[in-house]
Amino acid sequence: MIKSGAAGLMVALALAGCATPTPYQAIGSRGGTTGGYADQRIEENRFRVSFAGNTMTSRQTVENFLLYRAAELTVAQGYDWFVMAARDTERKSRTTIDQPFGSGPYGYWGPSWRYRGNGFGWRGWDPYWGDPFFDRQLDVRTVDRYEATAEIVMGRGPKPITDQRAFDARQVIDNIGPGMTTPS
Repeated sequence: MIKSGAAGLMVALALAGCATPTPYQAIGSRGGTTGGYADQRIEENRFRVSFAGNTMTSRQTVENFLLYRAAELTVAQGYDWFVMAARDTERKSRTTIDQPFGSGPYGYWGPSWRYRGNGFGWRGWDPYWGDPFFDRQLDVRTVDRYEATAEIVMGRGPKPITDQRAFDARQVIDNIGPGMTTPS
């Protein structure tokens, strides 16, 4: 009995891992969740930074994690502020339609009847002809995934006051950091 309880707990934990938003982590980290951050040096003080979320991660979370990674990278490189030279958030949508009837060994199968009535000959019925509400049996789901990418330029000293795209790296870390989820 204990073994089956432990096995059930393991299955429940594995499924729970599939239904959680992407935590703040590097892409390819352990833990079974898809997504995370990646960065690439372009020049001495210029990087391309990205964060990809799974289907449970909101757009706002993806964009916050991108900002946090840019700030974290800026401080790690010994700089004080960064400017978002280019920024984009891409939405990838996938729509699936599940029909109540599927293909079987004899082709596409669904309920249908042929019958003969007195005075009007052979008649047929199936749920897709003659019923204006046939689509009530369809299950339509749209799943969105977000990936944010930015090119950042880092600098030292006080942040440029006139540039609206400039961020103080330490302030970003202090403001966004407390609300973040990280893998345990």
